[in-house]
Amino acid sequence: MADKQPSAAAPILVLHKVAEILNCFSVEEPEPTLQRLIQKTGLPSSTCQRLVQNMVREGFLDRDGDRYRIGIGLVRWATPGTVGLDVVRLIRPVLQGLRDETGETACLYIRDGSFRTVVAVAETRHVVMRPFMVGQVMPIHAGAPGKIFLAYDPEAWEALDDATLTKFTAVTPDSLQQLQAQSSVARSQGYYAAFGERHEDVGSISAPVFDHVGRLAGVIGLGFPTQRVHPDDVQRLGPLVAEAAGEASRRLGHAA
Repeated sequence: MADKQPSAAAPILVLHKVAEILNCFSVEEPEPTLQRLIQKTGLPSSTCQRLVQNMVREGFLDRDGDRYRIGIGLVRWATPGTVGLDVVRLIRPVLQGLRDETGETACLYIRDGSFRTVVAVAETRHVVMRPFMVGQVMPIHAGAPGKIFLAYDPEAWEALDDATLTKFTAVTPDSLQQLQAQSSVARSQGYYAAFGERHEDVGSISAPVFDHVGRLAGVIGLGFPTQRVHPDDVQRLGPLVAEAAGEASRRLGHAA
């Protein structure tokens, strides 16, 4: 009779449990206790304790009293994965998917001081369009993308004051108080829509993209002519933009 082959199920099951333990660590809760790990994973206490002890021994975790944190060994192993990380390359398929799903131009923005810059574009196939180009620079206070930067990046406020808020149209926000109210709405919704703030005939809907440590990495946004997309469409398009931003975040290693 042939020798019985060892099952691959056991090591796979162990890896799954290790992953469950690692998923308990976050920026918001970087140093859970053993009891917290048991509670969050739902693993039997003896199993969780044994795995945690082994993970400390192998460098996956570090222990400080009754608390644990991600081990320096695991950080060291993860570092090569961030070398040469091409954010645009990772997110471009998400922009293309959002463009195809909505029919409108999808852009990725990064911030530089009080300005936002387009770093990637998936252009609409509609004949009537408002052009967005890689390298295009726009002020942060006008348009939906800027509200997302202000909602999730405290440093975005540093270069702003009432005197610097150029009025482009009748609805361009021209006070920090107004921007604070708008950024609060952006944070509560997870996306933001603006119409006619920079050009009267252009609107935008945007949502945040986070990196592997939970920092704002950029902003995904739709740009469109207001003759085709109206405020009534935001309830439909806003969640689609937020969903695309969530997928982009996951591609950068962010765990919601």
